[in-house]
Amino acid sequence: MKIIFLGPPGVGKGTQAERICERFELAHISTGDILRANIKNGTELGKAAKSYIDKGELVPDSVIIDLVRDRLTEPDAVKGCLLDGFPRTVAQAEALEEFCDIDAVINMDASVELLIERITGRRVCRNCGATFHISRLAPDAACDKCGGELYQRNDDKLETIENRLKVYTAQTSPLIEYYTAKGLLKSVDGEKHIDTVTEEICAILEQL
Repeated sequence: MKIIFLGPPGVGKGTQAERICERFELAHISTGDILRANIKNGTELGKAAKSYIDKGELVPDSVIIDLVRDRLTEPDAVKGCLLDGFPRTVAQAEALEEFCDIDAVINMDASVELLIERITGRRVCRNCGATFHISRLAPDAACDKCGGELYQRNDDKLETIENRLKVYTAQTSPLIEYYTAKGLLKSVDGEKHIDTVTEEICAILEQL
């Protein structure tokens, strides 16, 4: 099974992807996580991508497509995978078709107000990368998994979030029409309780 998660920043794609990958034994391929790892490690790819990500802009197609193509050749991805954060444009979707057959596209959505609240309140552990929300944290709290310092990523700040959402609407939303036309798109309400969203996605995938 090879599936794609679509949805704006903050809708919960990452959280749901972890649950679905565990349930269906899929490789979780998150371009955002891969890029951030490269940035943290100071690789050439990371340096090239950092300036775009910090401004909330999309990393160029040529970089992302090569990254995904290489990742899909790894053993865990060959037997099944979930693409989280790719494709983000119709051009990327067309390129993906050349080296991967997709079984379903899950689209999650939520109001702009809720998305901004979720993202600006997100905090990440510098050590292990675990994510938290300030609504569930005490002042000066540390990571409850490793004790590491929590911080707000540059791309989670309000001005960057507003730009990320504009970029999503302009460049990524057309994918909804693209995959609808191919009969692959299934939509779920990302504002529902996290467990409800998980079960709705599982019900869709179990019918494939």
